[in-house]
Amino acid sequence: MEFRPRRLGAQRTNPLRTFAGLAFFALLAALAAGGYLAYRWWRGDGRRHAMVWEYIGDPQAHADWVTRAHSRCEGAPFAFPTSGYVGYLYGDSFRPGHRHTGIDVFGDKPAGKTPVYAAADGFLTRLADWKSAVIIRVPDDPLSPGREIWLYYAHMADEEGDSFIDAAFPPGTMEKPVVMGQELGFQGNYSGDPANPSGLHLHFSIVLGDGKGGFRNETDIDNTLDPSPYFGMKLNAASGEYGPPVCDTTK
Repeated sequence: MEFRPRRLGAQRTNPLRTFAGLAFFALLAALAAGGYLAYRWWRGDGRRHAMVWEYIGDPQAHADWVTRAHSRCEGAPFAFPTSGYVGYLYGDSFRPGHRHTGIDVFGDKPAGKTPVYAAADGFLTRLADWKSAVIIRVPDDPLSPGREIWLYYAHMADEEGDSFIDAAFPPGTMEKPVVMGQELGFQGNYSGDPANPSGLHLHFSIVLGDGKGGFRNETDIDNTLDPSPYFGMKLNAASGEYGPPVCDTTK
């Protein structure tokens, strides 16, 4: 029998070994991606969530985290609408695919005790079926003259839907004039489901007009504006801020 040396190029590959190698590298890639996402969660929403619960657990221990109602930074067009810890910011994510459309301000008093105020002059509407929300039309956006914007306030009722909105604004109120600093109601924890209250806070957002005299769907972040420049504070999650917001002096 003639002996013929095997050429290197003629070696056969083991398909099982190849598959195992690919699976191993895929697992490494998945672990790396998972670690990155976990890191982003800790650096972003997870860290902020922990601070919110720390504040809720003992607000008196964190009185220095509170932003006071009527606070107004130099040059800012809006006054702060309530007192409390600004726990969640514009653009925060509570679940995959979600982005927060405003800010959540957590008061340190029981439901129905922390007042809520108009952040600017405008015209207030409360639709007939709104138990916990009002919206204020600002005809001329101070940061974009000629544009109409709306200031949306939510969760001003208890978990059963008993409203904390001021009696001056009953359901069906349309275009009632209000001025900056006017009391609108009180913080509540209404979510629409008595078994799952939202937690005591005010949700505030700035909503774009629909071009027809109304307002756009507030639950879509593309229909809202970053409140940071209106209050002169860093209120966007992308800023990387975790402590209580202060007046932005970097402008």
